[in-house]
Formats: sequence, structure tokens, C-alpha cells
Amino acid sequence: MEKTVKSLIEKMVDFKRFATVLLAVGVFFYLGVVIPTLDKTEWNTAVMMMMTAACLGASIFFFSKAKQYQKKINELNNDED
Repeated sequence: MEKTVKSLIEKMVDFKRFATVLLAVGVFFYLGVVIPTLDKTEWNTAVMMMMTAACLGASIFFFSKAKQYQKKINELNNDED
């Protein structure tokens, strides 16, 4: 029982890290869109906005997976008591 809780905690922490990194990458892509430059084309802007949305979506997905693991951990801890 303790091994499963430990592995669930490790997975939850990993998913939170993935989500945080993807959120930071998405912010950098968004800053690339917002900061004006001379050689930026519409195609570059569109690609960066798509990457921003993709990173944000993946980040939300990983945060929700981490929340699911947190709920499983809480259920297992409540069952032990």
C-alpha cells in the first residue's frame, strides 16, 4: 500500500513539473508574439500563437492529471485511517 502511494506521489510531482515547464514555454512563445520586431511575419506570429495555445492546453491537461493523482492519494490515505 505504501509503495502505491509513493509512486502516485512521484507521478503527481512529475505531472506538476511538466505542466509548469510547459506553462513557462508557452509564456516565452507569447512574449515572442507580443514584443515587436522588424523581421516578424504573419506566419511566424501565427505559429507562435498556435504553440502558445498548444503549450497552455498541455499544461492544463497535466495539471488536471496531477489533480486526479492527488485525489487518488487522498482516497488511499483516508482508507488507511
